[in-house]
Amino acid sequence: MLRLIFAPVRLVFKILSAFLTLILLYFAVTFGQIWMTSHEHSTGNAQAILVFGTTADGLTPSPELAARLDDALQVFHTHRAPLIVVTGGKRPGDLETEAQVSATYLKSHGVPARDIIEGSGADTWQNVTSVITALRTRHIVHVITVTDPFHEYRAVAIASAQGLSAVPTPVENSPTSKYSLWRYYLKETLDVGVGRIIGYGTLSHWTTSHGVTLPFGG
Repeated sequence: MLRLIFAPVRLVFKILSAFLTLILLYFAVTFGQIWMTSHEHSTGNAQAILVFGTTADGLTPSPELAARLDDALQVFHTHRAPLIVVTGGKRPGDLETEAQVSATYLKSHGVPARDIIEGSGADTWQNVTSVITALRTRHIVHVITVTDPFHEYRAVAIASAQGLSAVPTPVENSPTSKYSLWRYYLKETLDVGVGRIIGYGTLSHWTTSHGVTLPFGG
């Protein structure tokens, strides 16, 4: 009699257990994809280098942003791409956008102004959205994405979702390596896991409309 009474309860627990196992497996695979992409360095050529913005220190790049720009400069000066696309908007207290600060830095390191495209954006999705029209006008499809290693998978995914053919070049010797990186990898695992289900554009709209600030690239 008791077995008949508890049979439905056991069935519910089995279903819940299977569901939770699938969720954990999904996010474990997602973490693995993010980790592998963070160590994947493209060596091919492209039509442009897409640098994802992050915080600036006044009118100069922060160490994190400077590291991204220095990597972009290396790719540019080895003639792997003829254009550099910089992104990132203004945060509270900023005098210029991250893209403007980045453009000034690049020009001071020998990149002609004509070879720089400036965008904006408060997060990764908006970064790409802010430059997609300019890229399409120039018939640019193939891009090299430059950002911190833990952010590369989502950067490539979002660029691809907006019609670009993107390959990763994670920043080497990123200053973020001195932080507790596991937090950023876990955050990316959550962002990517949710973004693939509901759409990265929807996730961007939700985070920006609720005032959620995403560090190191959004």
